[in-house]
Amino acid sequence: MTIQEIEKEIIEEFALFDSWDDKYEYLIDLGKKLAPLPDQFKTDENKVRGCQSTVWLVADYKDGKVYFTAESDAVIVKGLISMLIRVLSGHTPDEIINAPLNFINEIGMTTHLAQTRSNGLLSMVKQMKNYALAYKIKNQIN
Repeated sequence: MTIQEIEKEIIEEFALFDSWDDKYEYLIDLGKKLAPLPDQFKTDENKVRGCQSTVWLVADYKDGKVYFTAESDAVIVKGLISMLIRVLSGHTPDEIINAPLNFINEIGMTTHLAQTRSNGLLSMVKQMKNYALAYKIKNQIN
């Protein structure tokens, strides 16, 4: 699936809920389904800067695509990072770098998150795109 197709799926899933309480519950459920990150990756080097909660993000490059794994100590943030992984993981660096990620606004996350969480969400997106850019540059050099 393309990034846009996955985004569309998420928008449709969130449209099923009438209240923000239900949407937050769904987000928490998404976070609970996120596979735990092995302890060896829970290092300062893998922490996302700019998040109030602790978020560890790891990227791997395989067969021309970037794969992300992550974990957070906060349930809602864990749901947010699980959505970003669902959308961006398994795509090429260019696809990740160029993804506008419109679904974040479409589902109302930017208006319904506290300012600190919203900043954290942007930090997670930025870090994922930075990993993609690093793999793109590394690939061009080799």
